[in-house]
Amino acid sequence: MSSGSVLSEKRILLGVSGGIAAYKAAEVVRSAMRAGAEVRVILTSGGARFVTALTFQALTQNPVSTNLFDPGQEQEIGHIDLADWADLLLIAPATANVIARLAMGMADDLLTTVALATRAPLVLAPAMNVHMYRHAAVQRNIKELRNGGAHVVDPAEGEMACGHVGEGRLADTEDILDGAARAISTQDLSGVALLVTAGPTEEPIDPVRVISNRSSGKMGYALARAAWRRGADVTLISGPVDPGLRVPRGVRLRRVETALEMGDAVLEHYPKASVVVMAAAVADWTPDSVSSLKIKKGEGNLRLDLKQTRDILSQLGRAKGDRLLVGFAAETDRVIENARKKLEGKNLDLVVANDVTVDGAGFGVDTNQVVILDRDGTERPLPLLSKERTADAILDSVSALLSPRARS
Repeated sequence: MSSGSVLSEKRILLGVSGGIAAYKAAEVVRSAMRAGAEVRVILTSGGARFVTALTFQALTQNPVSTNLFDPGQEQEIGHIDLADWADLLLIAPATANVIARLAMGMADDLLTTVALATRAPLVLAPAMNVHMYRHAAVQRNIKELRNGGAHVVDPAEGEMACGHVGEGRLADTEDILDGAARAISTQDLSGVALLVTAGPTEEPIDPVRVISNRSSGKMGYALARAAWRRGADVTLISGPVDPGLRVPRGVRLRRVETALEMGDAVLEHYPKASVVVMAAAVADWTPDSVSSLKIKKGEGNLRLDLKQTRDILSQLGRAKGDRLLVGFAAETDRVIENARKKLEGKNLDLVVANDVTVDGAGFGVDTNQVVILDRDGTERPLPLLSKERTADAILDSVSALLSPRARS
């Protein structure tokens, strides 16, 4: 996560219970701190059999709490002080035993006592043997905790330490932190079906070469992450981007390559969407014909005949109905004037304009500087922000425009 992460300056209380996955909690700590969070750790007696308190103390530069009845720890921090200190209680790994005790409302050690005493959101990342995870009692306890307001980051599938293969592995660190970020975020987009496009398209010339553009997809992916975090039901249609770009597991991802494929995918999902954010940089032209063989380099110049691609945004604007439609205008001159023309000419509700010649606001960087324009003539300039923060600002404008009907 970037310095613009929603976890920045948040206080995360991490509970580490007794399973082999406890060693992965060290990476959870490191990643949360890289995101700008302050972390304290409660290490259960079982967890201490796998990882020492000294490990977490060295990583967090905070004392590690282990014992409910340790007078020194009670005086220094105290279970009530810990409960009040936390913005978020994250238990990773959460064993079947801890899940059962939490579901029953027990408070027989420091971790479960704090869980009952805190008013902070609770996030559980279960980790256990596949057969144990699938046991009816475990599933019943997880359901009970969900119904009580806990957020559960479902385990991953794969080979486990015991040799079995299936569900039960501790989720990846990034997925755990995504769950943590969602738990502490406003859910103002809950119930909203939101469609986002991202990245460039690639228009083939021959089996080897393509015409494309400089879009990295980072802004569209940031929007998909932020919308999911705020409770939206998100579908992301992505052109070819760096494989390192990722979205939370809860986001439906559809990959396409060409402008034609992008248009077909958008129109397929459009009827179910109440908000559409077209952040993709779709090619305006594509070769009139594509060679089936690699074009060899000759002595002269190569001439390509190009034809216009379908104007997806205009097509969506004509069929908008009650949907909220957001476009992007990446410009190099007369930025506001050109963006306003796009807003009006394509029947948009919002347009996000940026000057791609400005340092930190161009292609491939982790920051952006935009102006949000609406149909009433309002212009909202934003300072240079991380793309995560820019995404939240754009979604703030979307949320303000949403009608109750769009949330039904």
